[in-house]
Amino acid sequence: MPLVRIDVRRGKDAAYRTALGHAVHDALVAIGAPHDDRFQVIAEHDPEGLVYDPQYLGIQRTDDVVFIQITFNDTRTLEQKKQLYKAITENLGKAPGVKPGDVFINLVEVKKENWSFGNGVAQYAP
Repeated sequence: MPLVRIDVRRGKDAAYRTALGHAVHDALVAIGAPHDDRFQVIAEHDPEGLVYDPQYLGIQRTDDVVFIQITFNDTRTLEQKKQLYKAITENLGKAPGVKPGDVFINLVEVKKENWSFGNGVAQYAP
């Protein structure tokens, strides 16, 4: 169950934000997430609320930087994670046209019992 948070600078239109969500979700499905398992928070920030270094690690970033944080079960291999990073970046390049250097991804892995999908129940708990 991935929970995706996508943060961008204020001013992007709804179609742009929708394309971001689709690009990330499609990449997650490609590494095994169920197609209907889609939970996303897409937020815009004023310039002072989205802070980044424009050249950290020699990677050129612009004001079109996109922060993506994905919380999911601690079940993916290193190879799946690398595949995910690549697929997200490629998908975002196609639509809505984000440059590879502007894609910042962070994964947060949790145990299965740390989820409740509703009704006060830990559906994945053993």
